[in-house]
Amino acid sequence: QVQLVESGGGLVQAGGSLRLSCAASGSIFSANAMGWYRQAPGKERELVARISGGGTTTYADSVKGRFTISRDYAKNTVYLQMNSLKPEDTAVYYCNAQFILAIVGKVDNWGQGTQVTVSS
Repeated sequence: QVQLVESGGGLVQAGGSLRLSCAASGSIFSANAMGWYRQAPGKERELVARISGGGTTTYADSVKGRFTISRDYAKNTVYLQMNSLKPEDTAVYYCNAQFILAIVGKVDNWGQGTQVTVSS
């Protein structure tokens, strides 16, 4: 398991871009999947983008074509490139690293979150 630290959030105007980074304290090579989730005020946490250990990517319909998830094994870092941002993208964004451990099964590690605010 790893500790995760997100960075790159901030305030941006609609139509702008941000790149979020998630640095892991250890190797993410064996992670079952890495993902970005977000939670807006009064709403449940939702999946934004996910990349499996095999490299398969999954995106929420609301961000397809605008967001791109990627990873750098050498840096143990996962990125979320966010383009054409909309006010409805405003939320706290959380990084997730999922591992599969013997006997225990799936174990999720979460970062502390980074705020993204998109002004109209």
